[in-house]
Amino acid sequence: MTHRTGMDRDGCFLREGSLNRVSAPFAPVVAELRARLGDHFGPAVLHSSYLYGSIPRGTAVPGVSDLDVLLALRENPTEADRAAAQAVEDRLDAAFPQVNGVGILLVGVDGVLSEAERYDLGWFVACLCTPLSGPDLGVRLPRYRPTSLLARETNGDLFRSLPGLRAKAAAATTEAERTRLTRGVARRLVRTGFTLVMPRWGGWTSDLTESAEVFGRYYPAHAEQMRAAARAARTPAAYPELLDALLSGLAPWLADEYLAVHGAKAPRP
Repeated sequence: MTHRTGMDRDGCFLREGSLNRVSAPFAPVVAELRARLGDHFGPAVLHSSYLYGSIPRGTAVPGVSDLDVLLALRENPTEADRAAAQAVEDRLDAAFPQVNGVGILLVGVDGVLSEAERYDLGWFVACLCTPLSGPDLGVRLPRYRPTSLLARETNGDLFRSLPGLRAKAAAATTEAERTRLTRGVARRLVRTGFTLVMPRWGGWTSDLTESAEVFGRYYPAHAEQMRAAARAARTPAAYPELLDALLSGLAPWLADEYLAVHGAKAPRP
């Protein structure tokens, strides 16, 4: 019996990462992360920690990939918690040239387990995050399937974000600013395009190139635009003019199509 990429034989998501997949160049980064989290977040504050992104998937490239971390705190994050996370980010970023930036996402346990976040943050922790320390919140969450509900709650808010993204593009005056924004916008559009068709495809991938190709099977008229976005997501500096083209062309079409197919993501407080 065959089953789709990223799914088990019952059609539910497999957790995509593993600590066993962390490659040798990134092992000391993860070890130092553990130590620094212990220095800055005590057990009264930190419930559990997780890796996500290319490092636990085993696809990270030294000098190119970043380190993505999620910390589930026992209470909602405070300014002190954010300052502590920034200190850890700065320390790791300075110490390890093999990572191209460090990002630590802070969330509260109650938020992860809430009904409102069941098909967004909850799914993210249960399916795309790899446990690093502490009790795994994934065991307290349901099994997930690639449904229209999941598509809606993960990426059904692009239409709300477009005015802000256009404002950021207009305000970006330096090459570095536009490069960062191009990367972020391109990644978001590729992931949104993939989740638009995810329920029909019936599987999961975090690979941007594959995501664009899967999208193109269902929307061939927009396939090349999505491939261009996937290329810019990897090497944004090579496509300096693409940001405005994406925000004026692919993005508004995608936002409208998403609403028509899956509906709008429920607003958050």
